[in-house]
Amino acid sequence: MSDNLAANTDAVILVGGKGTRLRPLTNTIPKPMLPTAGYPFLRHLLARIKAAGMNHVVLGTSFRAEVFEEYFGDGSDFGLEIEYVVENEPLGTGGGIRNVLSRLRYDRAMIFNGDVLGGTDLNAVLDSHVKRKADVTLHLLRVADPRAFGCVPTDDDGRVSAFLEKTEDPPTDQINAGTYVFNRDIIEAIPQGRVISVEREVFPELLERNLRVFGHVDQAYWRDMGTPDDFVRGSSDLVRGIAPSPLLEGHTGEAFVDDSAVVGGGALLLGGTVVGRGAEIGAGARLDTSVIFDGVQIEAGATVERCVVGAGARIGARAVLTDCIIGEGAVIGARCELRHGARVWPGVQIPDGGLRFSSDV
Repeated sequence: MSDNLAANTDAVILVGGKGTRLRPLTNTIPKPMLPTAGYPFLRHLLARIKAAGMNHVVLGTSFRAEVFEEYFGDGSDFGLEIEYVVENEPLGTGGGIRNVLSRLRYDRAMIFNGDVLGGTDLNAVLDSHVKRKADVTLHLLRVADPRAFGCVPTDDDGRVSAFLEKTEDPPTDQINAGTYVFNRDIIEAIPQGRVISVEREVFPELLERNLRVFGHVDQAYWRDMGTPDDFVRGSSDLVRGIAPSPLLEGHTGEAFVDDSAVVGGGALLLGGTVVGRGAEIGAGARLDTSVIFDGVQIEAGATVERCVVGAGARIGARAVLTDCIIGEGAVIGARCELRHGARVWPGVQIPDGGLRFSSDV
């Protein structure tokens, strides 16, 4: 049943956000296009969509919309049919879903947040939607501490009973994981051309109208890639095979190094580190749980932990970087020490020994 179901379901991916929490990486690159485990992040999601049997994809874009179309084109290189709808003004999650209506082909659409890294079984979500004759199905996730999220309690049949904002005393450990199945007529009923939140307006109204809103609950891998910490961990989890991606099957391990990169003798690459095209890693350098973009130079003896280093940046010999974001083309001089969420903007140059945190300088 699933294959046919998936083939007759549109996949809609909302990729309009600006990714402000990941600046300066997102100054020029939309967040879903950031290199993640060797590919633009969105390719991992598209590979999961294709593996599930969906063929028609609509991207709802806004910020730097042209970047998506330049890379993916009509989708034929990826075995998909991809179309684009641009939001000229941000419309919120509900408005963004309504905005793609004219491109939908089927009676059902599966809607994805373009910055969530997930491992849920998409066919199982579709199956439960159809079997329950649902109008809308939400992928719900069980988490250890639901206080930071909106909670979604369900009854014994899996039917959603409420949508609750973040609260100190949540009545359930089920949270909205940001993947939905909508019947087409529900999308048609969303008002057009204004900002609408699916969580605050659309879903509560569906419950008021007593429509069939169900939750598909699991504990699959899930991570919102919006912060530097989550971005680094998500990339690392893909490389190590903790987060699933059809693109990496059979290629998981401690590091993912592009064939064109050069790694010097005695360099250590650990924790799901990614090294991009043409990068050069000096002898004795130590890279742990980090994402190194294309063309980066890391000189001998440098230590880079839980960092993202933008394309073409240079890290000097024996520099120590922990929990940092280094912008494109920046230069961190030898023996510098950057820690705790430091962000260096593109093209900035810090001289040798120019910045330290230690008290033993």
